[in-house]
Amino acid sequence: MNWKKNSKSLENQEAGKGNVDTEERREIAVLEADPGCGLDAEEVRLRVENGYVNRSDSSPTKSVGDIIKSNTFTFFNLVFVVLGGCLIAVGSYTNLLFLVIAAANTFIGIFQEVRSKRAVDRLTLLAEQKIHCIRDGEWEEIPSSELVRDDIVEFDNGSQICADAVICSGQVTVNESLLTGETDAILKQSGDELKSGSFVNGGRCVARLSQVGSDSYASRLAREAKSDVKLAKSEMMRSLDRLIRVIGILLVPVGICLFINQYQMLGLPVKGAVEATVAALIGMIPEGLYLLTSIAIAVGVLRLSRRKVLVRDMNCVEILARVDTLCVDKTGTITEPGMDVDRFILLDEENFPEEAVTEMLAAFYDNMDADNDTGRAMAERFRQDSDWEAADIVPFTSDTKWSGITFEEHGSFLIGAPEFIMGSRLKELKKKIRPWAEQGMRVLLAAAYDGNLKEDGLQEACIRPMALILITNRLRGEAAETFRYFKEQGVSVRVISGDNPSTVSEVARQAGIEGAELYVDASTLKTESSLEAAAEKYRVFGRVTPEQKCRLVKALQKNGHTVAMTGDGVNDVLALKEADCGIAMASGSQAACQIAQLVLLNSDFQSMPAIVGEGRRVINNIQRAASLFLVKNIFSFLLSLVSLFAGFPYPLLPLQLSLIGSLTIGIPSFFLALEPNSSRVEGHFMSNVFYKALPGGLTNLFLVLGIELFTYAFDFPVEQLYSISAVTVLFVGLLVLYQVCRPFDWKRRTVWGVMTVAALVCVVFFGELFSIRPLTLQTALVLAVFLLLAQPAMHLALWLFEQGNRLYRCLKKYGTENN
Repeated sequence: MNWKKNSKSLENQEAGKGNVDTEERREIAVLEADPGCGLDAEEVRLRVENGYVNRSDSSPTKSVGDIIKSNTFTFFNLVFVVLGGCLIAVGSYTNLLFLVIAAANTFIGIFQEVRSKRAVDRLTLLAEQKIHCIRDGEWEEIPSSELVRDDIVEFDNGSQICADAVICSGQVTVNESLLTGETDAILKQSGDELKSGSFVNGGRCVARLSQVGSDSYASRLAREAKSDVKLAKSEMMRSLDRLIRVIGILLVPVGICLFINQYQMLGLPVKGAVEATVAALIGMIPEGLYLLTSIAIAVGVLRLSRRKVLVRDMNCVEILARVDTLCVDKTGTITEPGMDVDRFILLDEENFPEEAVTEMLAAFYDNMDADNDTGRAMAERFRQDSDWEAADIVPFTSDTKWSGITFEEHGSFLIGAPEFIMGSRLKELKKKIRPWAEQGMRVLLAAAYDGNLKEDGLQEACIRPMALILITNRLRGEAAETFRYFKEQGVSVRVISGDNPSTVSEVARQAGIEGAELYVDASTLKTESSLEAAAEKYRVFGRVTPEQKCRLVKALQKNGHTVAMTGDGVNDVLALKEADCGIAMASGSQAACQIAQLVLLNSDFQSMPAIVGEGRRVINNIQRAASLFLVKNIFSFLLSLVSLFAGFPYPLLPLQLSLIGSLTIGIPSFFLALEPNSSRVEGHFMSNVFYKALPGGLTNLFLVLGIELFTYAFDFPVEQLYSISAVTVLFVGLLVLYQVCRPFDWKRRTVWGVMTVAALVCVVFFGELFSIRPLTLQTALVLAVFLLLAQPAMHLALWLFEQGNRLYRCLKKYGTENN
């Protein structure tokens, strides 16, 4: 069949058509259209207008309205509004600066998420699968979202079934594992139903769409699951959620107790007690942390989109940062998608001379659909018009690794992987296969077959080898450089392929993959334990079935690895689904592109280092910035508890905390979150952040408690307490920022320098605006002493923390050894 590009896009239809409520739309009778003509334009228009179009209710991204709501109506924004109301009620208007900062954060978050959404939506349209469909008697390529019920379409190897359908002609083997979990291929013939969400792994058929869009099987299944299944979140987002829940639970009781303590126990006026309580609560809230995380990920997605990478799942950005094992398929990843037939070698010239083999191959590919790269290469080399008539055809599948045809007057013939055709008789051909496989060539066997192709399993005694066909893959020019990058970054590479292990090993060696000589034939790995052991021992796996690819990924995960899987074929679908991060080439099968979390729209494997690097940059910088936020939160929480029991007034005002938060946390964190940072992320997010934040938080606590004691001992006015504490905490914040910015480059040096100068200007020239009053000689000397103590105190806190951490690891190791 000759395909042409669809020039009649339904996007020119009136806006809103195809989204009609299923309860309001007009019923249209099912039409069994002629498979040779399909629907006409009027029949298509009628179905679009009444909602029988293949558009799902769900969207890959949130709507603009949802983005605005999710950023505006947050728990912490509600807390800020309540706290702002309390300050307004007591006339403390100057301390409302935190509301302006919260509003600015909200606006920035909405802006960045909308930008990211638009970029992803554009790429989603670009990546949308095109379906062969016949309308008005002409075959066209139509986006799946523009198909309507009763359309006549064609599915072949690698196609994702985009809507429920009934086969009109042809036969296919279908994998429904994405729906049912069962990995066995199911043969579907004329009259059988195809379920949306399944994919074709062999054969070709023409089918009529019976249920589309929200009525399809996959959509109904998704709706039923929505109420019971929550969207999985990454480890980082789960940690942030837990932190926010804990803080949310503590805010109310701590706030009430603090107000009672400040007002009744310490005798502060209502205004002073409210200001102290609000300051403590604002200090406990990581108001910008969740926002910063969302923005950093959104910017990461935006950057990836500029590299023509479609991100289907935001969680995969974090997963990329943690990847330590990359599984790749040979064809289409290490090598270019296309293949070339180099030559064929006769095995039995007496019974099968060159003319007979050539005639059989011509007839074979004149009758067999070329639905994969190997088949297309063979068809290009051997296909000719033939008068041989096929009585029975068995299409190639990734599980069997062979295809066969029975001709009415010439018998049956097989073409496929020698190991899978010959079975235990492979030793007869090993010496002839090995030299070519070791040169990196794919070796196929053409054989006559005296048995029945439809019987389960091939009868080895009935196989008569005819010839070996040698096929070459062109190595991607950038492959060696790409794999060198992963070696330098500590990412281990596993090559998982259905080809001969010797062939794959040689191709991997040419690509510069470390350990390419460590290869194994996966067909020899019969047990789960042998597969798990091989997953760690070997780097190259040949003769792997699709189900084994999936099990290998699981085995690597079981051994503690974070696994990314790249692939482009229908045989990679199960592994792509199981991997922590599945990455598909857009030039590959529709099924692979639909199931992967990342799709390389330019199918350029060379972009992989940049993709992994972007994930690492995002998460490393979020961890770095998060440590700034938690310094303030740890300090405020611990100080609030001490204030409750020690009878000290809370020594900071909301306005001062807004200044400190802006200069030492908020502004620098947004710049730092966009910095390059390519080191692999290890450990748990929250423990990593607390490790960096706790010394700074404890330093603040020790110094401020010392200032409180001096104030109590020398009876300093409370205004002097506020001033000394604010300057001290601001100074410690700049010290923490200094540590976070290391190692310095010109950007980080600029950020730290600008924030330091801004802090000096605010304190010296605009101190009154932030309730930082001029100091007396006594209070100035106290401030100088505590500023000098800040750096040693931070080093002491860090040393104590490291000693405690070392003791914890020793105790943990001791406990593990004794158990």
